[in-house]
Amino acid sequence: RRNHQATFSLLRLIQSAARRSAVTVSRLPGLTGWARRGAAFGAGVAAALAFAPFNLIPLMAVGFSALILLLDGVAAGDRPLRAAFAVGWFFGAGYFLVSVYWMMFSFFVQAEQFAWMAPFALFGMPAFLALFSAGACVAAMRFWSAGPARGAAFVAAWCVVEYARGHVLTGLPWNLAGQAFAVHDALLQPAAWVGVYGLTALAVALAVAPAVAPRARFGVGAALAGLAAFGLIGAVRLAVVDPGVRDDIRVRIVQPNIPQREKIDPALWWPRFDKHLALSAPAAPLADGERFVVVWPENAAPLIDETPQALARLGAALPTGATLVTGGVRRDPDGVRFYNAVAVLQRRAEGVVASGFYDKHHLVPFGEYLPLGGLLRAIGLAQLAPYESGFTPGAGPRTLRTGGAPPFAPLICYETIFAGRVHPKDDRPEWLVTVTNDAWYGDSAGPRQHLDQARLRSVETGLPMARSANTGISALIDARGRVLQRIALYNDGAIEAPLPAAAGPTLYGRFGDWAFFAMTAAFAFWGIGARTASQNPSDSAASPR
Repeated sequence: RRNHQATFSLLRLIQSAARRSAVTVSRLPGLTGWARRGAAFGAGVAAALAFAPFNLIPLMAVGFSALILLLDGVAAGDRPLRAAFAVGWFFGAGYFLVSVYWMMFSFFVQAEQFAWMAPFALFGMPAFLALFSAGACVAAMRFWSAGPARGAAFVAAWCVVEYARGHVLTGLPWNLAGQAFAVHDALLQPAAWVGVYGLTALAVALAVAPAVAPRARFGVGAALAGLAAFGLIGAVRLAVVDPGVRDDIRVRIVQPNIPQREKIDPALWWPRFDKHLALSAPAAPLADGERFVVVWPENAAPLIDETPQALARLGAALPTGATLVTGGVRRDPDGVRFYNAVAVLQRRAEGVVASGFYDKHHLVPFGEYLPLGGLLRAIGLAQLAPYESGFTPGAGPRTLRTGGAPPFAPLICYETIFAGRVHPKDDRPEWLVTVTNDAWYGDSAGPRQHLDQARLRSVETGLPMARSANTGISALIDARGRVLQRIALYNDGAIEAPLPAAAGPTLYGRFGDWAFFAMTAAFAFWGIGARTASQNPSDSAASPR
């Protein structure tokens, strides 16, 4: 009887909460001033909680649907474009504050020099990125109309602006809405056809459905049905085609977990090297014909090709024929230009030789090079970039065919967040290798979200990935984006396993973002067409519900 009473009490509580929520939602279009801006900020926070480590994907629908209802109120009021900008900016401020707050932790690694800059990263970056969401709301407001068409106009505007965010000023496509589908392997699978930008279009369309449907419950049902459909399609894809693993390649992924203060101290080069070396020997003897590839993280061994003693010690630790893929720094013979690089070293009978390099081409502004370098040096901020002048960018994505490793495309840290730029279009590798160092960002959302983006690159390309982080989350990822093995944040160790096999080329790999462009165009035609067909512009504002 007590259990029944408790159950009924819980049901009454849920019913009461739902009733109060419905009342609150019905009031959103009528909000004005700071109440409207505060609601927009809260909606942005809710939407951002859909990403790792929270993975509360229903909150994306809560956040975006609330934004639509707030814009309904804007459309019915005075100066709608100005008000839409404010609503969009406050939504973006909440969204990006939760999404990129972890950037500030990097300034505490050398706190005596850079801690004063942490507030600028915490508040300045979200304030800047929020300009994109503000622009999307203004663009959507120009074509606002009654009914579901206003949702289509919003989705089109949001997609265009998110694509711009991923490309303008070198781009920062962090936490695109489609990334929320990383909550489950099956939900990620449509990325093989439409990429992360296409997933973003689908995610935002589902998220606004409760607000733009003729009845909210129909919209909620449509959103749930759409999510279930994507999950079912993905589950079928995972079940039907499994590329399996290769029995001729064994990969060992090293995560040394070196504190960042020690990582950047030149005096500790040898202790760091020795820790990597201690984690690199194969766990069992190699079979006949089996190749062995060790992967070290970003900047594991700077200038290793210029350090004969290190090469000799590496030769003593690795079996003949083994290949080491390591992050490091290399420099031109003139000693002027430095590169954040991946080096390929092969253990041959005569010793270890460097057989290839890849230079990072997509550098991090302010972290790896200085935009407006002359001005920043003049005001004493040259120390933000390494080696005074910063790194020199490489030529672009490469497929390395060197050493004893199968052809692979290397990616260094930040480069994994850029869809469609992981390998040359006309030179598809057999796997991807990512070296990174997320120790800068502490035990935060950043390293977890970074891993989700790496998984997306595997789904988009149909290629497995070996991901080695100094600490972050090292992982072996298959061609479907599934994490087969991982090493948790702030743990040291190694993953040793057969290399997963590549899948066939994906639709996204062949055609890039054309599916996304087509979806965006379809939403735009729907939204613009409904606005154009409206006989009375005053009727285009959606009535509050």
